[in-house]
Amino acid sequence: MEIKEIMKNVKDFFQENIALPHKITSVETLEEGGWRVQIEVLEEKEYMKKYAKDEMLGTYEVLLDKDKEITSYKRLELRYRSAVGVEG
Repeated sequence: MEIKEIMKNVKDFFQENIALPHKITSVETLEEGGWRVQIEVLEEKEYMKKYAKDEMLGTYEVLLDKDKEITSYKRLELRYRSAVGVEG
């Protein structure tokens, strides 16, 4: 299944290069081919644990090409894990 492969590629990339993935919140097909994925990752987990603070979640937008390879990513938001997210 294509979506599972896309999700695996994104999770693997983030685990190896950015931060521990928490969950993927969306996978969308782009008109020009490729996909847009939003993923939440745990940011600075050890630092936050050390100072007894709530974990931080970063929300990232990831773009993949038609071959399911990541071409770019950017952080959209950084919030405490316990903060209530606003979805629109």
